[in-house]
Amino acid sequence: MTKPQTHRPRKRFGQNFLHDHSILQRIDHAIRPKPTDQIVEIGPGLGALTQYLIEGSGQIDAVELDRDLIEPLERRFGSKLTLHNSDALKFDFCSLRKEGEKLRIIGNLPYNISTPILFRLFEQRACIKDMYFMLQQEVVQRIAAPPGSKSYGRLSIMAQYYCKTENLFHVPPEAFNPPPKVHSAIIRLTPHLHPPVEVTDLKQFEDIVRQAFSQRRKTLRNTLKKLISAEQLIELGVNPTERPEQITIEQYALISNQITRTTINHEL
Repeated sequence: MTKPQTHRPRKRFGQNFLHDHSILQRIDHAIRPKPTDQIVEIGPGLGALTQYLIEGSGQIDAVELDRDLIEPLERRFGSKLTLHNSDALKFDFCSLRKEGEKLRIIGNLPYNISTPILFRLFEQRACIKDMYFMLQQEVVQRIAAPPGSKSYGRLSIMAQYYCKTENLFHVPPEAFNPPPKVHSAIIRLTPHLHPPVEVTDLKQFEDIVRQAFSQRRKTLRNTLKKLISAEQLIELGVNPTERPEQITIEQYALISNQITRTTINHEL
């Protein structure tokens, strides 16, 4: 495999290329790619992590938006890398899935679009075994945050509803070229075979969580007053004077299911 030609990182693609081999080795050790794995890398960049993934699995797919990186990557890895020149926000990852297999998705996600990509992948979770992402450390903390913490919010609840979340380790700015102005971290997301809470109407649940955190400084009584009364919240064992970040995912599920029941009864 030949080395890729020099490529100037582009701000519009949010490119910060990982070059620290000790970090790359830690990521590879966490993933432990095997020949039986069907691996998809988002944003292979110059191929630093791609090299490790291919050495472990033999062949992988990769989604890369920057056309200028396609030819160097093809020249370096040949048939061992199947490239898809596409936007990860629009890509159908499940189309790559082989019968009886689930995808392992890995990537150094651009900070400016990391959350939309995560929600795009949550939608396709049925065909995903696990995911390993390099993200801004603040985003990783938000994803894995427990109730009551400052980082806990909509992203925490929805990510934890869809996946088991594990904050693996910190990555300093100097591990990248160019060094970003923020610190990064590696997170492992493993889609649940069965959700941790029972939700009658998933869209309703998503809407409730979004509404609650639209004004996170206000109490639940105020943010959800058009949807559920303080008396109903008390009946569910939820304190209406608490703020959104103090409410557990189980309690949000109870609230959502109650609103769904009320709506159905009104329609009958």
